[in-house]
Amino acid sequence: MNAEAPCPIRPRRIAIINGDDFGFSQGVNRAIIQAHEQGILTSTSLMVTGEAFAEAVELAKAHPKLAVGLHLVVGCGKSVLAPSQIPHLVDAQGNFPEDPVLTGLRYQFHPAARRELPLEIRAQLEKFCQTGLPLSHVDGHLHHHVHPVVLHHLVSLANEFNIRVIRLPLEELQFTLAHNRENWLTKLIWSLVFTRLRRHGEGLLKQKGIQYADRVYGLLQTGRMTEAYLLELIPQIQADWVEIYSHPAIALPGEPSNSPLNLGAAELDALLSDRVRQVLDQQGFQLTHYQERLRSLSQPVT
Repeated sequence: MNAEAPCPIRPRRIAIINGDDFGFSQGVNRAIIQAHEQGILTSTSLMVTGEAFAEAVELAKAHPKLAVGLHLVVGCGKSVLAPSQIPHLVDAQGNFPEDPVLTGLRYQFHPAARRELPLEIRAQLEKFCQTGLPLSHVDGHLHHHVHPVVLHHLVSLANEFNIRVIRLPLEELQFTLAHNRENWLTKLIWSLVFTRLRRHGEGLLKQKGIQYADRVYGLLQTGRMTEAYLLELIPQIQADWVEIYSHPAIALPGEPSNSPLNLGAAELDALLSDRVRQVLDQQGFQLTHYQERLRSLSQPVT
């Protein structure tokens, strides 16, 4: 009698739940800490030029289990360096241009901007290091960090600043369209563009031994990472190492919104949802962050 074939053992599934824009405002800071303490958020990305940067650093130090990465800002935000040092990147008030397409073209084709760009990237990494927080990962505001010119500079600085993980967005277009076909053409264009940028990024990161998740969800549904969407998305995920990111926020009087859709509260609710936590558990996902993931990769297999 033949013995039954053993069931294949599926590798442990890993989910990093990240909140972007830490330091943008007190309302964003409050939402990220609440989602970490009471919900599923394990990781966040710090804007070192944000209005509430100093508060974010103190909150991170008071919550050592919250992993913190750099949210690089080279568009639609403020610089670390003075405008006189990078006059082709920012205006007289130190603001980067708001149009992401024009900004990307400038970094690709403007020689002076290309010379100044690595100065600002280094300055933001140095400001992060000065906080004393361990650098969990690097990602970017509006994903400018995956622009080939920007990513090249980040990779060249990886050894110096111990950059071990960089976010490379990649998600299945059909998941988002099945949930909501609104703005389908924009989603299609983003999917095509960022899939190509992902392929380029993988080559650079592999050369340096820099890690990246198998799938990263949040781009195509940006500003709308609600409970309803996550409950549909998570059971469809096939990858075993994923990052899910969103932009939780609490609206406070006098503060700007970090989302044009003003759905920060809805995204916070999703991170606090017991139903979302349950579906992650049902799908075999362990909630963790990039530092823990790297530690597990370095441990010998027994």
